[in-house]
Amino acid sequence: MDTRFLESFVAVVEEGSIAAAARRLHLTPAALAQRIQTLEAELGAPLLQRAGRAVVPAEAGLAILPRARLLLRDLRDLRDSASESGVSGELRLGAIATGLTGLLPGLLAAVAARLPQLEVHVSPGISSDLYGRVVAGELDIALIVQPEFALPKGCDWRLLREEPLIALVPASLGGQDPHALLSREPFIRYDRQQWGGRLADRYLREARLRPRERFELDALDAIAVMVDRGLGVSLVPDWAPPWPAGLSLLKLPLPLQVPPRRVGLVWTRNPARARIVRAFLDPSIAASRPGIAGAGNTVEA
Repeated sequence: MDTRFLESFVAVVEEGSIAAAARRLHLTPAALAQRIQTLEAELGAPLLQRAGRAVVPAEAGLAILPRARLLLRDLRDLRDSASESGVSGELRLGAIATGLTGLLPGLLAAVAARLPQLEVHVSPGISSDLYGRVVAGELDIALIVQPEFALPKGCDWRLLREEPLIALVPASLGGQDPHALLSREPFIRYDRQQWGGRLADRYLREARLRPRERFELDALDAIAVMVDRGLGVSLVPDWAPPWPAGLSLLKLPLPLQVPPRRVGLVWTRNPARARIVRAFLDPSIAASRPGIAGAGNTVEA
């Protein structure tokens, strides 16, 4: 069995479509589809099926998926261990949405300059899902919001940035008390399923504020645009720029002190992946510039 065909199958499952998996593997959709068909013929069962616009595993696909991932991970570890010409191979990195546009580009630029033979595959997601994939061994490292619970002994954490909560309001509402605005104006809530959103919810409860809720969203960029359009105010972490262009907003500091949203890197102490993760961390941390973003500024990107 050609392990490239297994890799193609896993990529389609993770990406949810033939086209996205083909882009990830630098193949044409037709070539990738041919790989899947060959693998299905060899195994004697269909592995994928359509679910609306997405492609999902069929019953046989679900049955082989865990072992396929394990086999591919072991093969990747074997190749990395055998490499004697510097650090090479593939690093599987997860990142939250604000990290993809904020911290991650600088990190990847430093890695590309220092480790040109290292191929980094980036998977977007929310912190809780990415953390679970790191623990399960599906990702080598992830850029996430630090969880509220203590990490297990098998995980390591490195802080990159602290982001205090701010009241995000239209520029026309400047000069007013943030608590009054959060109580009076329509409120756009940062999704409580997100770890950062739970910090905002905690602040509202500790400040005994009962906002007039209008929307609940999991995308910070979308929240910023809606506030700019006058749809309400919000309580969000002051995330790393860039922010959406053309906005006129105010970031108001809050009267109560609560823990900031902490963004950093999490990874497991996997001996087979230790060298490649350690090599990624060194240039990454040199390129990153941790710090607390300023509050009380007008955003006019």
